[in-house]
Amino acid sequence: MNTPHKPVLLNEVLEVFKELENGVFVDATLGYGGHSEAILSAHPNIKLIGVDRDDEALSFSKERLKKYADRVSFVKSDFGSVFSKIDASNVVGILADIGVSSLQLDKKERGFSFESETLDMRMDNTQEFSAYDVVNGYSELELEKIIRVYGEERFSKKIASLIVKRRKEAKITSAKELATLISANFRGGKIHPATLTFQAIRIEVNSELEQLENLLESVKNIGKNEKILGIISFHSLEDRIVKTAFKEWSRSCICPPEAFRCTCKNNNELGEIITKKPLTATDSEIKANPRARSAKLRAFRFYGND
Repeated sequence: MNTPHKPVLLNEVLEVFKELENGVFVDATLGYGGHSEAILSAHPNIKLIGVDRDDEALSFSKERLKKYADRVSFVKSDFGSVFSKIDASNVVGILADIGVSSLQLDKKERGFSFESETLDMRMDNTQEFSAYDVVNGYSELELEKIIRVYGEERFSKKIASLIVKRRKEAKITSAKELATLISANFRGGKIHPATLTFQAIRIEVNSELEQLENLLESVKNIGKNEKILGIISFHSLEDRIVKTAFKEWSRSCICPPEAFRCTCKNNNELGEIITKKPLTATDSEIKANPRARSAKLRAFRFYGND
């Protein structure tokens, strides 16, 4: 089957989840099924729930994973709210790949590409709110804030000003027009000058950081089984949120820093961090798939609490 997306850090994912034997694995960002297929192949007694909000991805993966039909079920959902929609009592593994798939990036009609004639960026095509609404509807202050915070773009103020000035002449209707506007005013470096702005708008459109926060909160509270959570992130904001949560979960003492002595019984850790440092792509993977260069995998093992 011709697969349009290369799953990042595949060997590292398999290593993190190598001890799984029985139970349910949740691929919270199914995409085009690469990670799920590998998990199902490596663990013949595992059942899998594949989750995605992209209808095209779900359709593709249902076909790709057809040979595992007796062990796979599919749920249309964003990854942040999936655990309100499934039975999590037997979940032993959870993976979330918090990024845009290659097909979403490469298909110009999806509006993620610098060359796209649309301004969309929705991961769920049934969602009404799109990049067009952000670019043409947000105030200059709101644009500056999301570009600065979500894109970590040092020229956020100037870029927001450029966008507002241009749209006063006519609405910006394509990603190509937006990318051209930005690149015409900034010199290119190692990445396209519009990369961080596009990242920020995409995060805003799809509520990606909120989804991540919701996922972390949900996973912390589900089931009594020992389970492993793996999260692949692609930029520092995501990675920082994951790192902070894992550190908090592994704390034995939860007394406030100013406490004179420990009164919490010093046994409050939910589990342990598996990856003391994030796992990253090898040189060979980056060469084969340059988009893997910024991927980081962190994993956490929750203790059973029966």
